[in-house]
Order: sequence, then C-alpha cells, then structure tokens
Amino acid sequence: MAHDLEFGLDTFGDVTEAHDGETLSYAQVIRNIVDQAVLADEVGVDFIGIGEHHRDDFAVSSPEMVLAAIASVTKRIRLGSAVTVLSSDEPVRVFERFATLDAVSNGRAELIVGRGSFTESFPLFGLDLHLYEELFEEKLELFAELLKEKPVTWTGSLRAPLQNQEVYPKTEGGSIPTWVGVGGSPESVVRAAKYGLPLTLAIIGGSSDRFAPYADLYRRATEQFGHGFLPIGVHSPGHIAETDEQAAAELWPHYKLMRDRIGAERGWGPMSRDEFENEIATGALYVGSPQTVAKKIVATARAIGNQRFDLKYSNGRMPHEQLLSSIRLYGEQVIPLVKAELAKD
Repeated sequence: MAHDLEFGLDTFGDVTEAHDGETLSYAQVIRNIVDQAVLADEVGVDFIGIGEHHRDDFAVSSPEMVLAAIASVTKRIRLGSAVTVLSSDEPVRVFERFATLDAVSNGRAELIVGRGSFTESFPLFGLDLHLYEELFEEKLELFAELLKEKPVTWTGSLRAPLQNQEVYPKTEGGSIPTWVGVGGSPESVVRAAKYGLPLTLAIIGGSSDRFAPYADLYRRATEQFGHGFLPIGVHSPGHIAETDEQAAAELWPHYKLMRDRIGAERGWGPMSRDEFENEIATGALYVGSPQTVAKKIVATARAIGNQRFDLKYSNGRMPHEQLLSSIRLYGEQVIPLVKAELAKD
C-alpha cells in the first residue's frame, strides 16, 4: 500500500563547487557524501543510494566503498547503490562486495542494479557496446542465482560457466535486497518481475502518472511468474528549500548546466527556464518548500502505489551546504508531512 512508504535519498556523487565557485576535489566530494549520509541517518531517512559513474562530472566509481565508510558512522539508514552498472561488472564480485558491505553494516546493504544511463564503463573495462542488452540480461540472470546464496550451477554465452560453485561470504540474513532500476521500457519491467526482484522506476522527466501503467504491468507480471507481492520504488530528482522561489532559484543554474552538458552529448537542445518550470509544475522535478514537495510525493504515491520514494538530492555543482539543507528539510519536514497525508487513505 502507498501509505507504507519508505523514504530514500540518492546521489550520483556530482562534483560540486564551493561558495566561491571553486571546484572541489573528487576526494572532498566523496568525504562530503559521507557527511550527507550521516545527516540523512540523523533526520530519519530510511535509505541512501549512491550511483556508479566513470566520467569527470561524478566522483564515485565504487559505491560500495563509500557505503562501507558510511556504515561505520551511521546506525540505522539502509545503504545501497543507485545504480550498480551490472552490465559492465562481474556478478560474482558484485555479490561478494555487497555481502561484505552487509557484514560491516550489520545487515543494512541493498543494491539497485541497472544498465546505467551512461556507457563510459564499457570501453573502460574492455566490453563491446554492441552487446549492451545481452550483457545485462545474462549478468542479471547469474546475479539472481547468486542471491539465493546456494551452490550455483549456471551456463551463459558471455562468460565461463559455474558448476556447483559456492560464493562467499554468506550474509547473516540469507539475502541482499536487490532492486532492478529501469527507465521505462516494458521489457525491463517484465524482466525484473521474471527474476522476482523489486522494481525501481527512474522517473526523471514528465509526469509520474504516465509511469502508472508500468507499475500495473509489473504487478501483473509478478503474479503471473508466481512471485507474490514485490515492492516498487520511484527515483526522481529534486531540491528543497524554505520557499518554492528559493528552491527554484538555487537549483536552476546547476540543473541547467548539468542538463545542457549531458544534452549536448545526446543531441538535445539547451534547457529553457520555461521547460524547467514545467518540470517542477507537472513533471519529474520535486522542487519547492517542504509542503510543495510533500504534496507532489503524495500524488506520486497515490498514482503509482509505490512502496519507496527516493529523492535524487544531488544536482550538478550545487554546493554541499545547500545539499545538507535540502536533506534536513526532507527528513524533518517532508517525510512527516507525507506520512500524515497518506495516513488518511
């Protein structure tokens, strides 16, 4: 049910700037992420997800290392990736690393696996981009077997088979919660259902309402595959400040710079202020005062029936202090407002 909503925060570890406009070092950005996670833990956020990228505008290429550091200075917040680019990684090593994170965090590890929205990791690790689909399909199939924590016998076409192979360490709880992150293709939704894995919908443009059919498809597919109830998560970008005007003013220059840079790589035109304002009003940007953002999260939960909402709080070069303020408002004001409203359902 929507009123059982969990609340997460996601960051891609964007390289940020100081107040004087100077670019921070990768090392300082990573240390700041740890501080951001500590605050998220203190203000009652349920989950923090850290992205994996291999390009100059993001500082984190190894989420589980940063998550292990966070585990040592937090008490209750769940720790995951957002996403682990399984297509260009080795499933056995992914399992081993997250099982180790699960141990040091006392059972708080999760991961969201996906194909990733960038392709830099493929040439970096010597993989053929022409095998983009096949790599993810095969590696997800193997990873689903590894998650059972039993001897694995498996054969694929892109790596050597495994014959009655044990993988260590085993987790104390017997499993690592693993979500499949999808951008909105029916095939990806059905694939997650097939393997009995929870779904995370990355809604980064347009109204959340248009993703409701994917949630319905997923529920029907999990039932047909005989898996019973599985949760759905939503991941969307945003920023919270004391007022709607302040939030938009703080976000706009950083969001436009980030969006235009990525857009130039993908053949999109520059983002206009009108487009930005429309994404806030009716699209995927959760931007504004705590009351405004809470209202939008409630509407999404009612439209999709998701069990978790993850706010991607990092936005390009936005300074650390503004990210901390957004996190504090999310935990102390947005979450209680959303819970109170959904409790009426």
